[in-house]
Amino acid sequence: PLVVRLEGTNVDLGKKIIRESGLNVIPADDLDDAAQKIVAAVKEALDNGIVLGGHNETEAKLAQAIVDRWPSVERVRFTNSGTEANLLALSTARAITGRDKVMGFAGSYHGSVISFGAYGRGLNVPFDWTLGTYNDVQGTRETIRAMARDLAAVVVEPMTGSGGCIPATPAFIAMLREETERAGSLLLFDEVMTSRLSPGGLHGLWNVQPDLVSFGKYLGGGLTFGAFGGARRVMERFDPRRPDALAHAGTFNNNVLSLSAAIVGLEQVYTPEAALRLNASGDALRERLNQALERQGIAGRVTGIGSMMMVHLTDGPLNGPTDSDQVSKALRGLMHLALIERGIYIARRNMIVLSLPMGEAELDTLTAAFEDVLHSFRDVLPARRG
Repeated sequence: PLVVRLEGTNVDLGKKIIRESGLNVIPADDLDDAAQKIVAAVKEALDNGIVLGGHNETEAKLAQAIVDRWPSVERVRFTNSGTEANLLALSTARAITGRDKVMGFAGSYHGSVISFGAYGRGLNVPFDWTLGTYNDVQGTRETIRAMARDLAAVVVEPMTGSGGCIPATPAFIAMLREETERAGSLLLFDEVMTSRLSPGGLHGLWNVQPDLVSFGKYLGGGLTFGAFGGARRVMERFDPRRPDALAHAGTFNNNVLSLSAAIVGLEQVYTPEAALRLNASGDALRERLNQALERQGIAGRVTGIGSMMMVHLTDGPLNGPTDSDQVSKALRGLMHLALIERGIYIARRNMIVLSLPMGEAELDTLTAAFEDVLHSFRDVLPARRG
């Protein structure tokens, strides 16, 4: 679809208005009250200069807000996207450890240059990569131990985003924390998406302390933004007073427009209370969609946590993104297009992400449209066994 404009939860496609689920928690149109607050903050920032070319109070205020909110972040640095945040976090790990190898997981996505999904790795940054299998506790443990002396970092999404909205198991996360500490490697949680899933992200919800965490997407209030942060012992290497300081320069690292929007987004819009409400709504919606699959006798599951979820039209295993990749692309396309015809726009990969303007009426509409698709196409959708 070609998007013309946004209004609340609606997307104007020129000839048709549909309801959208998207990756931003905060609405991007200027009619919503939350968006108006962000627009006002950006306008105020514009009045004081677009590129300040030096340190400013805005970056200090946002840095403190992030440190206060996410438990494992003691120091933070800003970037222009989540991709850039992941790239710099991994480069930091390689510089600090003096090692080259980086471990990721097949099917995972950490940005356009750190992508291990079904659509190739042609643009990937040329680190010395080793790929494990997501949620494979024993296999990953053995891989980490085999290259412990050379391993700089392990990067993982605590729940995959594009890779299926499949949560990591507690045993898998505990093993990663244990084995990276044992190897003297750094553990990077890519929370570009998942930091929205509780007031303190998934690492806060699960009480896990990664060495580094990356952020992006919604956190900039609809403007371009990224950040990475973590333990003081890691991030203090960027202190310019140190003789071994790491340099992280960038004209727009402290983009006052994005930083101003992010401050309002965190302090006035996506507050801890708002995060709890939105993710409770997501949990309830996911349960309703799974009940619809069961009622219609369709093989499938809706996986996820809180306000992020994905529809999988299969009864096969779903332990990680490589399992999600096995779902028929034709069925994904069918669900995507059939929902558009019913006024609902979800990602073509069948990912559904809630935003703050979505209330019970919107979720009722989405659920009804989803069940109507299941009923209308039950002859071509996989039947539930038993």
